[in-house]
Amino acid sequence: MASLYTLLSLCCLAAPVVLDPPPFKFQPEQVHISYPGVPYSIVITWTTFNKTESVVEYNVWGGKLFDLRAKGTSTIFVDGGSEKRKLYIHRVTLSALKPASAYVYHCGSEAGWSDILYFIALNESNAWSPRFALFGDMGNENPQSLSRLQKETQVRMYDAILHIGDFAYDMDQDNGRIGDEFMNQIQSIAAYVPYMTCPGNHESAYNFSNYRNRFSMPGDTDSLWYSWNIGPAHIVSFSTEVYFFLDYGVDLIFKQYEWLKKDLEEANKPENRKARPWIITMGHRPMYCSNDDKDDCTRFESYVRMGRNDTSPPAPGLEELFYLHGVDLELWAHEHTYERLWPVFGYKVFNGSIDEPYVNPKAPVHIITGSAGCKEKHDGFIPEPRDWSAFRSSDYGYTRMQVLNDTHLYLEQVSDDQYGKVIDSIWLVKEKHAAAVDCAVSSAGSSAQRKHECLHAHRRVMSLWRVCL
Repeated sequence: MASLYTLLSLCCLAAPVVLDPPPFKFQPEQVHISYPGVPYSIVITWTTFNKTESVVEYNVWGGKLFDLRAKGTSTIFVDGGSEKRKLYIHRVTLSALKPASAYVYHCGSEAGWSDILYFIALNESNAWSPRFALFGDMGNENPQSLSRLQKETQVRMYDAILHIGDFAYDMDQDNGRIGDEFMNQIQSIAAYVPYMTCPGNHESAYNFSNYRNRFSMPGDTDSLWYSWNIGPAHIVSFSTEVYFFLDYGVDLIFKQYEWLKKDLEEANKPENRKARPWIITMGHRPMYCSNDDKDDCTRFESYVRMGRNDTSPPAPGLEELFYLHGVDLELWAHEHTYERLWPVFGYKVFNGSIDEPYVNPKAPVHIITGSAGCKEKHDGFIPEPRDWSAFRSSDYGYTRMQVLNDTHLYLEQVSDDQYGKVIDSIWLVKEKHAAAVDCAVSSAGSSAQRKHECLHAHRRVMSLWRVCL
C-alpha cells in the first residue's frame, strides 16, 4: 500500500499549473479629448490592446443617458521598442454639439466601456473668455502639479489645457509602457477638457512616433504643427524640434516655416484679426531664457529664434516671422522653471511704457512654463537675470491664462510648492492688434527685398521709440 506521502506527491504532480489570467485587453484606457478645429465638434481618443469597435455613447447632461451614439475608427500603432508592442488607437468625432453645453459620455465597445465621463462643448463665439492651464515638462514620475490640476479641472476651472511639450519622460520607455502609464495618469484631466499639445525633445524616439500616434490635434500634420480658434484667440502650435533632429528631415524646417507664414498671413486678414485679435503661439524650446544649463538659449544662439546656417539652404528662424505678423504672446517650456519676460525683440526690451510695460507693448511677450514636475527635477538660473527677464521662479507649478476680451489677457503663475499660491501675475493689454507696420500683410507675395526693407524700417522706428522713453 502506497504511503500517504507518496499519494500526496503524485496528486501534486498531477495538479494543473495555474497561470495568471491574461489582461483584459478590450477595456478602453488613456481617454482624452481634443478640439479638431471644426466648429461644434470634439474628438475623443482612447487605447485598447486588442481590436474592438470604436464607439462613443453620449448625451447632454440631464438627458437620457447614452441616447446618442457615434462610431469612429482605430489605427494600429506599433511601438518602436524591441517588443514591438501593438496598440489600437481609437478616434471618434462628435459633431453638431450645442455650444457651451455639458455632455456625459463613455467610450469603447460591447467588449468593454470606459468610466462615465463628461466635457463641456466649446463656446464657438469669439465674445467669450476662455480659461486655460499651461505647462510643459510633466512626467509620470514626480508629476508634482498633477493633483492640483486634477481637482481644478474637475471643478471646471479650465476650458482647455495646453501641454507645451515633453510628456511622461518618456512615452517610448519600457516599450511604450511609460507612455501608457502617463496617458492613464492624465486621463483625470484630459478626458474632461480639450488637451492640446505640441512636441518636445523627449518625444523624439522613433521619429516622434509615440507623440504622433497618441494625440489627435487639428490638421493633417501628425499633430506636429496646427492652429485653432477659441474665443478671441488664434492659437498656433508648432514644433521647435524640427531645428534639432535633422535626421528626420531638414525639409521639415522649411515645410513648417511656410505653413506658419501662410497661417499667420491668414490670421492677419482684417476680418480674421478683427474676429480673433489675439495671436498666441506655443512651442517647446524657448527663444530666450536665463537658465544655467547647456541648452541653446543659454550657451549658443537659439536655433528657433535665429535659424541655422549649417543647413543647405540656411534654415530661417521664427522671431522675425512672429514679430512681423504681430504675435502677441509666445508660450514656451523645456526649462524646468518659470520665467516671464518683458516684451522683447532682438534682445531689446520694448515695454509699453515705464509704468505700464504690458500695456500696448511693441513686441511679443514670452512666458516659459516648464515646471509642472518630472524625474529630472528643477533647472537652475544664472545669478544675474538678463535685461529682458522680468520674473523668475524655480518652484514646481503651472500657469493659468484667461483671454478676457479683445483687449485684455490675464496670466498668473501657481506655485505647487507653496500650496497653490499665485506667485506672479500680469495683465497684457493690447488696444490694437496688428502685424508690425502692416508689413506682414501688405508685403505678402512681394519680393524678399521689400520684406527686408520693411523689417529694417520698423526696427528704426523701434530704436527711436526706445530712445525717446
